[in-house]
Amino acid sequence: MNRVAFRISSVIACFCMAGFAHADMTVSMHKTTKDGAGSEIGTVTITESEYGLVFTPDLSGLETGIHGFHVHEKPNCDAAEDNDRPIPGLAAGGHLDPDDTDAHGAPWGEGHLGDLPALYVDSGGAATTPVMAPRLESLDDVKDRSLMVHEGGDNYSDDPEPMGGGGDRVACGVIAD
Repeated sequence: MNRVAFRISSVIACFCMAGFAHADMTVSMHKTTKDGAGSEIGTVTITESEYGLVFTPDLSGLETGIHGFHVHEKPNCDAAEDNDRPIPGLAAGGHLDPDDTDAHGAPWGEGHLGDLPALYVDSGGAATTPVMAPRLESLDDVKDRSLMVHEGGDNYSDDPEPMGGGGDRVACGVIAD
């Protein structure tokens, strides 16, 4: 093979490997505390698929049941002040909403782009069931954001409670390259 062909094939190989290297991201998840990120509880791997992003949790130490699960707008899991008291995970901001819908909804419908399917935690406190976000198409859609687990479930609506009724932020991870 001549030098030009070798260089071209090397460049093509680099682009192909770069595509595979960015096919997924792993997010370290931590308990939220009034002092910032607490103990690590596992990871969530985010993978691109032809149907949207897949979020595959490998978490432990959570309360059994259904939990609200969302992409939040800021890459920060620290506590922030609200009415002169620290709120765990508040520095992550609200649910990702680049279209300014100002409405909580289902992952497959209208509303915040960061609204994900609820996270299921088994009787042992583990969450391992993947969820799919069909409106999130690329890792670029979530890069430099945060991933949040809420204390309560999610009714995919603002009624009867705002933001799906998920309540307190119990675990958070920054989504970065």
